[in-house]
Amino acid sequence: MIPYVNAHRSLLFLHSIVGGFQWKSSYRSATLLSAVPVRPLIDEQICITGRFLPPHSPVTLRAQMHSEEGDLWEAFAHYNTKADGTVNLTRDHSVGGSYLGCEPMGLFWSLQPSPGAREALFYRLKKQNVETPFVTLVSLLEGHVSPSERQSTELAATTIERWYMAPGVRRTEIRQDGLVATLFLPPGPGPFPAMLDLWGFGGGLMEHRAALFASRGYVSLSLAYKGHRELPGPQKCINVGDSYFRSAFRFLQNHHQVCADRVGIIGLSFGVYLSLRTATQTGVNPSCLICINGPIGSSVKLLDVEGRTEEFESEKKYWWYDDQGRVSFRDVTLPANLVPGSKVKVERLSCPLMYISSQDDLSTLSVANAQLIEEMLRAIGKSQLFTHLSYPGAGHLIEPPYTPNSRMSLWSTKPQKLISLFGGHPAPHAAAQEDAWKKILDFMENHLRC
Repeated sequence: MIPYVNAHRSLLFLHSIVGGFQWKSSYRSATLLSAVPVRPLIDEQICITGRFLPPHSPVTLRAQMHSEEGDLWEAFAHYNTKADGTVNLTRDHSVGGSYLGCEPMGLFWSLQPSPGAREALFYRLKKQNVETPFVTLVSLLEGHVSPSERQSTELAATTIERWYMAPGVRRTEIRQDGLVATLFLPPGPGPFPAMLDLWGFGGGLMEHRAALFASRGYVSLSLAYKGHRELPGPQKCINVGDSYFRSAFRFLQNHHQVCADRVGIIGLSFGVYLSLRTATQTGVNPSCLICINGPIGSSVKLLDVEGRTEEFESEKKYWWYDDQGRVSFRDVTLPANLVPGSKVKVERLSCPLMYISSQDDLSTLSVANAQLIEEMLRAIGKSQLFTHLSYPGAGHLIEPPYTPNSRMSLWSTKPQKLISLFGGHPAPHAAAQEDAWKKILDFMENHLRC
């Protein structure tokens, strides 16, 4: 017992010196930043949470990612931690930075090129290789930090991979019967409903929306019709005609993994005109149409009855420029200004049509075109086919959600650099993309599911 007595006496002596022990530990756990899920699809909401922070303290959330061209994009948001030392983007309000308010995905839709990014970027973020993700580094910083303050204390960080292609989705390049396209197949044997995906007059082959459709269970075909090296003729013209688009539609119908009577068409911008034109041709019977900010007729002179066109730049009398020399094509698409005889006879439609218009669209007079389509269908007793969604503050490019708005973009570099205006403001545009995407998927579910 002697050792125990000695130890006890030593403790009493120490107690008399320091005034007693504080048995409660003052140690605080290391700050933790989490994101759930960490490998979502691009249209999935992410829950971002910071823990083990000082209570009622200012912190900054920062998102950084590189475009496929190597340019840095970033967003900042200022928060104040709760009494329990947490910050939660699905619950808390940003009080400053790239956006304000409770915006769970604000760090993603508010991304902008970082200061000093090369001028040629012109604020458009594109995903060309859909087989790789957008990789975003989200950091939790001490205090309220602005983009210009590069010296800041990083408390924690996490990396998020955002994908357009879900695991198991298959991508195949299609080069048959003259088609230049990319086919996306959902996992499994099918059969599946399908979508033909048409983009605007900017041309090329845009695959990201089609990849996302396949990730949601739809066979999808993204079709190039202009501005692609494997298409015939000058790249500034449309050198394929109606038969080309019919072939693409029938390619989907005839695919062994597709429900032949469950094929729809979606078009954006000039792709709206092509979607309407294709849907009203003999032998093409889509189950539904989705039109986003596009005209009912051609805004470019047609060379023949098949729909081939001149160069877009051949008709400039309706272009207008802002004080910085950036161009808007909005007035070109006023129904009264469209190429005579090119307006689609939408009275021939027999399938449901959803038209999405943006009220700050600086590229297309989409509201006026939507109203004309509605009037034409109502006049023949088909108003029940038409659904119109209209979004204040949104711009031309309504894309899958949680992606940045493109208010302007490089249209051409020759014979001179030309910047095209698309319009839209970040927060209302983001809200429009989120709501429109949900309604697009619901519309497809209602009219396409086998």
